[in-house]
Amino acid sequence: MGSSATTAVSEVQATIETVSPAIALLDTQGTVVGWSQTAQRLVGYSAAEVVGRSAGVLLVAAGDRAKASHAAQESTLRGGWSDLAQVRHRDGHRIDVRLCVSSLSGQDGRGWWAVYATDKALLPAWPTDATRTEPLLAMLPSCPPIGVVIRDTHLRCIQVNDSQGSKDGIPLPKRLGRRLTEAAPGTETEMLEAVMHQVLESGDPAINVDYQAFLPTKEGSSRILTASYSRLDDAQGRALGVCVVSVDASDSRRAQERLAILGAASRRIGTTLDVMQTAQELADLAVPFLADYATVDLAESVPLGEEPLARLGPQDGRIPVFRRAGLASIHPGTPESQFARGEPVFVPPTSPFTGVLRSGKSHFEPMLDTSSGTWLDHHDPARAKKIREHAMHSLMVVPIHARGAVLGVEVFVRTEDPRPFEEDDLLLAEELVSWAALALDNARQYARERSAALALQRLLHPHRPTGGSAADVAWRYLPADSHHGIGGDWFDVIPLSGARVALVVGDVVGHGINAAAKMGQLRTAMHTLADTDMPPDEVLSRLDEQVIRFTEAEDPQSPGTTMMAATCLYAVYDPVTRTCTMARAGHPPPAVITPHGHVTYPDLPAGAPLGLGLVPFESVTLELTEGSVLALFTDGLIETRHQDISTGMNRLRAALARPDLTLDELCGSTVDTLRAKPPSDDATLLLAQTRSLSRDQVASWQFPSAPAVVSRARTLAARQLTQWGLERLAESTELIVSELFTNALIHGNSDCNSDRTIGLRLIRHEMLTCEVSDASHSHPLVRQARTTDEHGRGLFLVTQLSRRWGTRHIPDGKIIWADQQLPASA
Repeated sequence: MGSSATTAVSEVQATIETVSPAIALLDTQGTVVGWSQTAQRLVGYSAAEVVGRSAGVLLVAAGDRAKASHAAQESTLRGGWSDLAQVRHRDGHRIDVRLCVSSLSGQDGRGWWAVYATDKALLPAWPTDATRTEPLLAMLPSCPPIGVVIRDTHLRCIQVNDSQGSKDGIPLPKRLGRRLTEAAPGTETEMLEAVMHQVLESGDPAINVDYQAFLPTKEGSSRILTASYSRLDDAQGRALGVCVVSVDASDSRRAQERLAILGAASRRIGTTLDVMQTAQELADLAVPFLADYATVDLAESVPLGEEPLARLGPQDGRIPVFRRAGLASIHPGTPESQFARGEPVFVPPTSPFTGVLRSGKSHFEPMLDTSSGTWLDHHDPARAKKIREHAMHSLMVVPIHARGAVLGVEVFVRTEDPRPFEEDDLLLAEELVSWAALALDNARQYARERSAALALQRLLHPHRPTGGSAADVAWRYLPADSHHGIGGDWFDVIPLSGARVALVVGDVVGHGINAAAKMGQLRTAMHTLADTDMPPDEVLSRLDEQVIRFTEAEDPQSPGTTMMAATCLYAVYDPVTRTCTMARAGHPPPAVITPHGHVTYPDLPAGAPLGLGLVPFESVTLELTEGSVLALFTDGLIETRHQDISTGMNRLRAALARPDLTLDELCGSTVDTLRAKPPSDDATLLLAQTRSLSRDQVASWQFPSAPAVVSRARTLAARQLTQWGLERLAESTELIVSELFTNALIHGNSDCNSDRTIGLRLIRHEMLTCEVSDASHSHPLVRQARTTDEHGRGLFLVTQLSRRWGTRHIPDGKIIWADQQLPASA
C-alpha cells in the first residue's frame, strides 16, 4: 500500500474513533432488519420507512448497486469490504459516504451484515496523489480493522464479526449467547453494560467510550479500544438491540498520552532557575505517568552548591559519579532509593550508569536481569538488594544532553506495573528528558552566572560599612536585576583622617553584571581619590577625568564617544566641627533630617554627570546639629515610569520624617514605601546619623615657627595624654610630635612671613590622632637616609610608630597627621 493510502487508512480509523457512524443491520439478502438513529440522521429515513426494504434502494447510482452486490458475494470469503458511494437523502439530495460492510457470525448460523456509513465531509481530505481510478477497495484492507458486535435487548451477543475477537480477546464460543459481564466478569464490563442500557433506553448513541481489552496476561502489553454504541430499531421503531463498533485506539491513546506528558513538561519543568528544583520537577513528572520510580542524578559539571565529588573519594570499590537531584516514587518516602536528594551517588566503574555517561546513549533493559553473576552482584550488592526487595523488573537509563555535554542521567524503573518498558516508552522518556535538559542547562548557566555575580557583589560592596566616631550608618541596596543581585548603583562609607568620614553614593546607567563591572571601576577609583584627602569638588573632578580615561580605553578608535554614563554624590563629615562638605555630579541632592524629623534638600549645585568634562564641580559646606541624618540615595528610589523626580522627592521627604524610628527601621520603612514594584531601576539608600566629638576629646595649640617650641609641644602633648589616661602612648606620641614639628620647621623655612605658626591638635576617638599643620603646601616624602645624612629619618620613624599617617591640604597650608591604636584598656 502506498504512503498516501496508509495515511488515509489511519486517518479513517481515527475518524471512526470520534465520529459515530450511521449503522444498519442487513440479512443475507441485503434487506434492512435493523436501523439506528444515526442512520436516520444521515439519510433522513426512519426505521419504519427502511426496515424490510432492500438497502440497495438507498444507493443513487446503478453502478454502486451492482458493485455492492458483487462485493457482497466476494466478501463472503473476505469477511468485509469498503468503498465510496452516493446515497439518496429522503429530501432528494445526494450524500457522498464511505461504506464499510462487515459479515457477522451468529449462534444460530445465520450470517448477517453490519453496514456503517460515514459522511465523506466528516472524513480527512483524501490524499492529493490518490487518483479516482485507484479504487478505495484496493487501498484499504479487505477486512477493515473494526470490530462489530450485535447484542439483543437483554445485551446477549447474537452477532459478531471476526475482528472483534482479535481485539478484545474474548473467543467466539465464549461470547455468543452471553452478556459481556458473563464472558468477562469485572467492574469495567459492568460499566460498559451500563452504557448499553442507557443507549437502549434513550436511543441516543454513545461514542468514544474507551475500555481495556480483555486479553490474557501472556499477551503482554494492554490494548485500549474505543467503541461507539447505537440502538437498532425494527420497522415499528422498537429496539432490536445494540450495535457496538470498536476500533483499536492503543496507538492514538499512547500518542495522546505522550503529548499530554510533553505538554505537562512544558508547564511543570523549569518553573524556576534552581537546578535542584528543576531536577525534582523532572522526576515528579515521570511518576506515575511513565514509571513507578524515577531518579535524576546530575554529574559534577552541574553546580549544586555542594562539595565537589572528586574530593569525596571511592567507597567500597564504587566512585562518586553523580549527585542525586531528583527523586520520585509511587511509594511514600521513596524506599527504593539508596541515596537522598543532595547526596553523592556511588556507582561501580562498570555499570549502565557510567556507560551512559561515557557514551551519551540510553541504556534500555525491558527485562532487568537480576540473576546471579551480573554486574550488580559483583560490584553493587546493596543496589541488587534494593532491586530484589522492590521487584524492579524493567529499567531505562536516559542521558541528559545539553550543549554537547552530558549533564547527568534520569533512571526510570517499573515495579508494581507488570508491563515491561517498550521502545515507545524509551522514545517518550528521551523526548521528556530532552525537553527538561534545556531547563536544566538554563538553571546550570544561571547558577554559574549568579555565583560570579555574588562574588562580584561581595568584592564591590562594603562588607560592614561603619561611620566610626563620626556617624552611625544604615543602608539598603535593591538591584533591578534580582536574579543576579547586583547592578550599577554603589555606595561607600570611607574613614578619613581626623575622625572624619566620607559618604559616597553613585549610579552607573544600566543594571546587571556589565553595569556592576563599570561600577567596580568607579568605586575603586573613588577609594583611591578619597585617600588623597582632597576636597569633594576636587575629588569629583579627578573622578570625571578617570571616567573619560575608562571610556577612551574601551573604544580607543572613538575617543570623543562617551560609553560610561554615571552620577555621583560625595560628602565629607567632620565630627570635630560638625560640618559636612559635599559636591555632586549630576546626582540627586541629599536629604538632611533634623533630630526632630524636619526634612530639607540643601541647595547644592547639580554639576554634570561624570565623563563629560564640561564644567568644574562646586562644594557646599553645611553645619549640622548632632543627631542629624544625611540621606544619600539614587534616582531608582524616587523615580518611576509613572512619576517624575520631584514627586518622588516629595514622597521621600514624607517617608523620612519619622523621628520615632531607629536609623535601620527608618531605612527599611523608607525603601518599602518608595520602592516601585516591579522595579525598573536599581535603588540605593544610605543613611548617616551624625555624631560630634566633645571638647574633652580634642586638644589643640598654636606655636610660633621656631625650633625652641618643639620641646614645649612635646610636653603639652604628654600632659594631655596623661589627662586622658593614655600614658602608655606618651613616649611614642612625643617622638611623633617632635618629628612632625621638625619637618614643618625645616620645609617651611622658605616662607619669609614672620607671623607664620605651627598648629598641633590631638583627637581622641577610635584612634589617637596627632595633627601638625603649617603654612607650606609641599608634600613630605619618606626617604632612605644614608649613614652620613643629618636629616631624612623623621618620617621613617613616624611610619614605624603609627598605624598610618598622611597629608591633606587645607586652605592656608597642609596638615600632616598620624594615627595610633588606642590601648585595649583605654
